[in-house]
Amino acid sequence: MYEIRDVTFPSGQETLAGKLFMPTGEGLHPAVTIMGPVAFVKEQSPIQYATRLVQQGLAVLIFDPRNHGASTGEPRRFESGEAKIEDLRAAVDFLREQDGIDPSQLHLLGICQGVNWAIEAAAQDERIASLGIVAGHYLTPDTAIMYLGEAASVEARMNRSAAAAAKFSETGTVDYIPIVGSPEALLTATAVAEWYLPWDNEAPWFLHRGGWENRITAMSEAGIWGWQISDAASRLSLPVLMVHGDKAASGPDIPKRIYQQIPSAHKALHWIDGANQLQFYEDPLTIDRVVAALGPYFRGEQINL
Repeated sequence: MYEIRDVTFPSGQETLAGKLFMPTGEGLHPAVTIMGPVAFVKEQSPIQYATRLVQQGLAVLIFDPRNHGASTGEPRRFESGEAKIEDLRAAVDFLREQDGIDPSQLHLLGICQGVNWAIEAAAQDERIASLGIVAGHYLTPDTAIMYLGEAASVEARMNRSAAAAAKFSETGTVDYIPIVGSPEALLTATAVAEWYLPWDNEAPWFLHRGGWENRITAMSEAGIWGWQISDAASRLSLPVLMVHGDKAASGPDIPKRIYQQIPSAHKALHWIDGANQLQFYEDPLTIDRVVAALGPYFRGEQINL
């Protein structure tokens, strides 16, 4: 029903590695680029959405952002919102040059923390036709306190990140923290750790998982907990479909507040009652429900929510 192409394309000085899923039908196809959760590799949630969206007649590009997975970039596992925004715009450049893709129908899909970089890119790039944001870990001061417990903890993390950045600048030494599984980790929730930790397995029979690593540079945290996505959300003028659930990242209230801040005349909120964050990553029933809305939306059709 579709073909998969291993692709590479430039972003700044780096080379990004990805997979392009192409429908087998004739004609020009709308295309979607996916940005996944924090420190993701393309073989995690992005591939779950790609294999479904391509069967809806959409070309889909998934890729490892710079510093991650099979893409180039140093230091490894450094999270940069600015870099991910640039990577998304480079992905749009790449898709515009591909045979079989309609350059006037290029869309972005953000999942979990990826919603922030998709929102930022969509607010900057007029070539993007529409935006889908799913189970968003929307970066706001309230979200930082929700995850870290109190303002003092947020400040301590920001200070630790600044110290690590200064050390790197002065000595070239990179400090790392776990993503999950430790009180010092980026994400401390037990449920999140239980989902992620099996991915940190380098056995040869798990190579199809893309080599995810349970680490992130300590200097990455300031750009995560210190980001404020509300400003970019308030500049969105293109069509926006937000999908969320009661138990998804950043809770029920923050996403609804972000949604109200979006001024677009064409926006919709699709709420999946009871769905938790991890279901949006891998539960086929939940993802099928999300894609049932995303597919027609990206094709420019009327959707029934």
